[in-house]
Amino acid sequence: MHPSIQPQRAIRELPDELISQIAAGEVVERPASVVRELVDNALDAGATHITVRLLSGGVRLISVEDNGAGIPSDELPIALKRHATSKITNLNELESVGTMGFRGEALAAIHSVSELSLLSRTALQDHAMRLDGRSGELQAAARALGTTVEVKELFYSTPARRKFLKTDATELAHCVEAVRRHALSRPQVGFEIWHDGKLVEQWRSQTGNEELDRRLADVLGADFLKNSVAVQFTQGNLHVFGRAGIPDAARARADHQFLYVNGRFVRDKVVTHAARSAYEDVLHGHRQPVYALYLDMDPTRVDVNVHPTKIELRFRDGREVHQAVRRAVENALAIPRANAAMVQDSAPSNDIAASAWKVPTWQQAPMTLQGGKVQDLGGIWQKSENLTPAADQDTSESWPLGKALAQLHGVYILAENSQGLVLVDMHAAHERIVYEQLKLQIDAHQLSSQPLLIPATFPATEQEIATAQASEQVLIDLGIEISLLTAKTLAVRAVPTTLSKGDPVALARSVLAELQQHDASTVLQRAQNELLATMACHGAVRANRKLTVEEMNALLRQMEITPRSDQCNHGRPTWRQISLRELDALFMRGR
Repeated sequence: MHPSIQPQRAIRELPDELISQIAAGEVVERPASVVRELVDNALDAGATHITVRLLSGGVRLISVEDNGAGIPSDELPIALKRHATSKITNLNELESVGTMGFRGEALAAIHSVSELSLLSRTALQDHAMRLDGRSGELQAAARALGTTVEVKELFYSTPARRKFLKTDATELAHCVEAVRRHALSRPQVGFEIWHDGKLVEQWRSQTGNEELDRRLADVLGADFLKNSVAVQFTQGNLHVFGRAGIPDAARARADHQFLYVNGRFVRDKVVTHAARSAYEDVLHGHRQPVYALYLDMDPTRVDVNVHPTKIELRFRDGREVHQAVRRAVENALAIPRANAAMVQDSAPSNDIAASAWKVPTWQQAPMTLQGGKVQDLGGIWQKSENLTPAADQDTSESWPLGKALAQLHGVYILAENSQGLVLVDMHAAHERIVYEQLKLQIDAHQLSSQPLLIPATFPATEQEIATAQASEQVLIDLGIEISLLTAKTLAVRAVPTTLSKGDPVALARSVLAELQQHDASTVLQRAQNELLATMACHGAVRANRKLTVEEMNALLRQMEITPRSDQCNHGRPTWRQISLRELDALFMRGR
C-alpha cells in the first residue's frame, strides 16, 4: 500500500454528544450568541423585564432572568433536548413563524458546550423548579414567575473553541450589543445588563405613542433622534417605519444601521442596498448613513429559516421590499427639516398653524433665480404669491427659515426666524433647488431647451468629440445640443432653459466628462442624476454675487418647499440654525 493512502474507515453514526457539539458550532460562536438566543426565548415567553448577568465577559457566567410565562416543571428536561420547541408543530407554522425562536436548537447547543441549569416557575405552580443540565436532577427552588437560565464555563468541553475568544472587555461589548439590538425593537420591555456585579446598561420600559422614539434616544443617544427624520410608509401589507439619519450624521463605518423584520434584527443585502440608494442624492463618497428601520410584513412572505443564527432571511418578493424601503427613506429625507420642525412646533393653540402655509405640492416646483429676478419656468411652476404666508402673520414667525437680513461676504445669507438666526450657503442651497427642478422636468418630459443666439465654441479633445457624437440623444434629452464644428472644435447650440444664464462651454465640458464614465446607450437613473447634479451646479447662483433682500427671501422660500433642500448635491449642509440659547451663551446672558 502506498504510504500516503490511509486505510478507509467504516461509516458509523456519530454519538449524540458530538452531534450536539458540531451543531453548537453554528449556533454558539461566542458568549454574545448565547445572550442573543436566551433573550429571544425570554421575549417569546412574554417577558416585560429581562436581566442579563455576566462574569468575565460571559465566559464564566451568563445568566438571563425574565418575568415571562415560565416553563412547566415536566417540560424542563425536554427543553434541553435537540429539536424540542413549543414554537412550531408543523410545516405550515414554520412557513409563517412569528416567534423569535423556533428551531429547537439553542438550549441543546448551549447545553452541549457549557454547564447549564434552568430555574422556572409558571402561574400554576406553587414554587419554582430547578433543573441541573449535567446531572438531570430536578429540585424545588424559590423564584417568582418566570425563568432563569444559567450558563457557566462556556466551551469548557471544547477548549479549542475557548482559545478563539477575545478579551473579557471585547466579549462584554459583543454581549451588550446583542441586548442593545433587542432593546431597539422592544421599547415596552425593560432591560438590565450587569457585569462582574456592576450595572453597565439599563433601558427602562417605555409606553405610549412615543415609546419607540424614547427607546431610540435611550439606546442610541439624544443626538440620533435630533439628527434623524421619522420614516412612515405603507405599501399593501408592507409597513416601513423608524428613523433615518440626516446626511450630516453619516459615519465612516456602517455600525449604526439597525434593521428589523417583524421585530427580528437581521442583516439583508436587499434592504441595506435600498436604504443606501435612498441617500444617493444627498450622501456621496463612502460615508455610511445611520438608521433604525422596521419592516412589518406578512410572515408567509419572508423565510427566516435560512441559517441557525436566524440573522439572515429571504424575501419572497425582494423587489417589492427594495422599492418600499427606498421610497420610505427617500420620502422622509425629501421633507425639508425646517418645514418639519415648524409643523412639530405648531400647537393647536398657536395662531401660526401649519394650515396657514400655502405650500405647493412637490410636483409644483418653486421659482429659480435668473438674471437677478425670480422667474417662472415654462409656466408649469407654482406662482410666487403662493410662496408667502398670510398677510397678518409675522414672517419671522411663520417662515421656517425666517426673513432675510443680510448677505455675508457674498457667500452666506443671514436670516431671522422664531428660533434665532439661520445661516444659508446660497450657492449650495440654490444648487439643490435647480437640481430638483431639473429632475422634475426630465421626469415629466418637460425639460425645455433654449437655442443660443450665437453658438458657444470650444477646442475639444478627441474623447470629448467621440462622447458628444455617441451621446447625441442623451444630450438632447438633457436639453443640450452639441455639434461638431470642425475636426477639433465643438459648438454648443442649445442649453436647458433653466440654465440659460450659465456658462455653456463649462456646462458642456462637465456633462461630457460625466458621460465618459457611463455607457451613453444605457444611461441608468443614477448616472442621469449625476449628470443633472453637474448641470445644476452650473445653474446655481455663484459666490460673490450680490443679492437683494427680495432675492434672498425668494431663495429661502424655495428651500422651504424643495425636497432634500437641507443638503446640496454633494451631501453638504445648506443651512444651519443658531438658537437664541446659543446666542445667549455667547454673550453670557442669564448667568
